[in-house]
Amino acid sequence: MGETPAVRRIGLLGGTFDPIHYGHLVIAEEVRATLALSEVAFIPAGQPPHKPGRPVTPAEHRLAMLRLAIASNPAFSLCEIEIERPGPSYTVDTLRLLRERWGAQPVYLAFILGADSLAEFTSWYNAAGVLAQLDCLVAVGRPGYRPPQELVTALEERLPGIRERLRVVNAPYLSISASDLRRRVAERRPIKYQTPESVEAYIAQHQLYRESVPREPAEGRSSYVQDAHAS
Repeated sequence: MGETPAVRRIGLLGGTFDPIHYGHLVIAEEVRATLALSEVAFIPAGQPPHKPGRPVTPAEHRLAMLRLAIASNPAFSLCEIEIERPGPSYTVDTLRLLRERWGAQPVYLAFILGADSLAEFTSWYNAAGVLAQLDCLVAVGRPGYRPPQELVTALEERLPGIRERLRVVNAPYLSISASDLRRRVAERRPIKYQTPESVEAYIAQHQLYRESVPREPAEGRSSYVQDAHAS
C-alpha cells in the first residue's frame, strides 16, 4: 500500500491588494506561524462585488506588486483564480474552484479575515456554503483581542458549526490601509516603510495612484484585512 499523502495546510488571504502593504504581509506571516500552515496563498480579486463604484487598478499591476512583495518568503504564493475568471469574485465560488483544482489531494483550508469583518460574515453571499468548504475561519485582530461571546453565540445560531471552525489570531497592529497609501501617493507624500521598497519603486515607475482619490471610509484605518476578500 502506498503512503498516505501529506495534508497541505493552506491559508487563503484575499483582497484587492491595491496596493499590497506591510499590514497584509504581517497578517499572513502571523497566521502561517500560529497555525503551522505550509503556505499562505494571496488571492487578488478581479472586480470585488463590494466595491462596484471604485475602479480597481488593472490586474497586471496588482499582480506585479504582489509578486514583488512576497518574493522573499517561500511560504507565500500567488493564486490568480479570481483574476482569471470574469465577473464578480464571490468567495464561495473561489473555494469551490480551488477544491476542484486540487481534486483528491488532502487540503486543510484556513480562510483569513479581519476581526472587524467577523460580525458581517453571515451577510456574505452563501455564507453557509463558504463555511462548509473551510476547515478553519481565522479572525485576525490586534494583540489581546477576543470576539465577544455574544457575537460568537449569534454567529453560531445563524451558521451552526462556525464556533468549532473559528480561530482567533492576534497580530501586530499596523495602522496602514491601501486607500491611505493611494491618497499619499496622489498627494506626493511618502509611503516608505509602509510597503516593501520594491512595491514603492514599482508604483513610482508606473506612475500609479498619481491622481487624487476620494476618501473611502469603508476601507478603514486598520491593517486587519479591511480591504480583503469579496463576500
